[in-house]
Amino acid sequence: MITIDSLTHIYPATRKVAARTAISALTLAVKEGEFVILSGPNGSGKSTLFRILCGLALPSSGRVTVAGFDLFAQPAKVREVMGVVFQSPAVDKHLSVAENLAIHGDLYGLSGPEFRARRDEALSWTDLADRLDQQVATLSGGLARQVELAKVLMTNPKVLLLDEPTTGLDPVSRRNFLDALHRLQKARGMTVLMTSHVFAEADDVDRVAIMREGQLLAYDSPQALKALIGTEMVVIQAKDTEGLAARLRADMGLAVRCIGDEVRLEETENGDSLPLLEKILDRYRPDVLSISIKQPGLDDVFVHVTSRAVPDHALAIDLKRTGT
Repeated sequence: MITIDSLTHIYPATRKVAARTAISALTLAVKEGEFVILSGPNGSGKSTLFRILCGLALPSSGRVTVAGFDLFAQPAKVREVMGVVFQSPAVDKHLSVAENLAIHGDLYGLSGPEFRARRDEALSWTDLADRLDQQVATLSGGLARQVELAKVLMTNPKVLLLDEPTTGLDPVSRRNFLDALHRLQKARGMTVLMTSHVFAEADDVDRVAIMREGQLLAYDSPQALKALIGTEMVVIQAKDTEGLAARLRADMGLAVRCIGDEVRLEETENGDSLPLLEKILDRYRPDVLSISIKQPGLDDVFVHVTSRAVPDHALAIDLKRTGT
């Protein structure tokens, strides 16, 4: 449904800034009906990629197709099948909910019974039924986000792009918004690509893409990505993090990594971690502040993948899995 082929974008040099490659030969495919989350550290290129996919920027080279249409040669066709929810609010806070929806409908040529039917369907999942005459500025952050999504849904998009849509929402509002989004995605069979920094939002999606320095480092299901660092990991907080890590490598031959103030032993399997923990405590108990065994989460995957050196090619991409 979304196919990105060898996409490169270079910001040209100015008098004060050297040329910078934001995206480097990126290849990625999102299948029809998939829910994919795109993440990466600041400066990874995901914002540039999102702008290109929305039609707000042209790449230096490469090709993108959406629902079979060339994004750059057939932009009008792509706009017919795509909806976008931006990180910054795209509703008029001084107007009511109903007025915002009416203006958006008018922009797409919706009026009369068709507009009312589309509006009512788009609102059916929301908590806005009794708030149509309420000014958007008076709504909570979660309800205002519902207006944004309802507005986009009126055009019945086949592809939905969302740029960190839960930014600024409290945990309850975030969960309610995501639950509704998942229900809508399944009910409508939409293809969804969403950027996010919150890995708790990625556990229920089909695939997660992780970028760094313009390259795709990993792209797979949440379960497969977690398996990259084993089924368990030993996490140690020490008086001297680097010192203990060096001793574990030299004395015990362990492949440990320092992440912040933690020493991590990754890529272990169920049953292997406890004996290692006991051996570490036997030797280094005075140096250990705390030690635990945990199952890796997607935040651990993110740290694991993005902390490695970026190679000339994608580190963990299986091109067969990406559909390319």
